[in-house]
Amino acid sequence: QVQLVESGGGLVQAGGSLRLSCAASGRTFSSYTMGWFRQAPGKDRKYATAISWDGGNTYYAGSVKGRFTISRDNAKNTVYLQMNSLKPEDTAVYYCAAASARDYSGTRDYEYDYWGQGTQVTVSS
Repeated sequence: QVQLVESGGGLVQAGGSLRLSCAASGRTFSSYTMGWFRQAPGKDRKYATAISWDGGNTYYAGSVKGRFTISRDNAKNTVYLQMNSLKPEDTAVYYCAAASARDYSGTRDYEYDYWGQGTQVTVSS
């Protein structure tokens, strides 16, 4: 069992930056692929990025590539999402998720086993 708690969301102006954190409980955190998804108002949840169990591989959706950076610290059971050059279309609830595969490169949310409660990110124009 893994419990995930996101933090770091908030209101930021376009062009600004935010860093989200996701703290995980459970001894097996280091064996999971960790991902970030986001859900804009009235839209489906979408994949943003993921990182393999050891941080060796990272994957990004085209919409965030070059602006967002995912990282993890297994000693702290935490995964991070650094978001730069934010745009109004980045406004969404951001969810942290854990997949039991060590290095899952796909974008399917049903492959993820555990989810956080989400944190709101609002980017004003």
